[in-house]
Amino acid sequence: MVSTLVTALRACVVTLVLTGVLYPLAVTGVAQLLFPSQAQGSLVKDEQGRVVGSALIGQGFTRGGYFQPRPSAAGAGYDAAASSGSNLGPTSQKLRDRVTAEVERLRQENPDTPGLVPGELVTTSASGLDPHLSPEAVRWQAPRVAKARGVAPERVLAVVNSHVEGRTLGVLGEPRVNVLLLNLALDRQFGRLASEPAQPMGAVTPAVAPTGTP
Repeated sequence: MVSTLVTALRACVVTLVLTGVLYPLAVTGVAQLLFPSQAQGSLVKDEQGRVVGSALIGQGFTRGGYFQPRPSAAGAGYDAAASSGSNLGPTSQKLRDRVTAEVERLRQENPDTPGLVPGELVTTSASGLDPHLSPEAVRWQAPRVAKARGVAPERVLAVVNSHVEGRTLGVLGEPRVNVLLLNLALDRQFGRLASEPAQPMGAVTPAVAPTGTP
């Protein structure tokens, strides 16, 4: 019996060391070597080298000269520590009221845009952190962004089209646009908006703790 217990303890210790220490260290080391940016969280920096977010996590924008992402139900919004959807079903009156209010807000903020408001602009993603929009939902906002920046809509659309990401491996998912990267590109192309606050791009809630950001 003692021999069996010792064997079991040895197997437990070996398994613990292999799977709890050596394997995580090996995976971390390989990731840091081959994919350093992704291993560090795919952090995004502005032209001054300040971290302004992550390419994997959405953040809110309210200024007219920036594209807005999907709304978020994660914590107070885009909270990476509280990732979740609203869990409201199609029969929920609260969901209907919220969507109705969002549609009205978007129509008021985008009076020059024809057509229906894209559904993804008024509904949250399952994680509440989705950083992407479909190209159609981004282009729908282009007239507002162009007007706020005082440039021709065609110039804004050219920036949008250059940031459309194709399907992963050519077959997985759908074409998409990373809203944070797009808004950074707008600032590089047309300049930052007047009276821009210290934190870049007019973000409402940073997606990550902005290391080194004032």
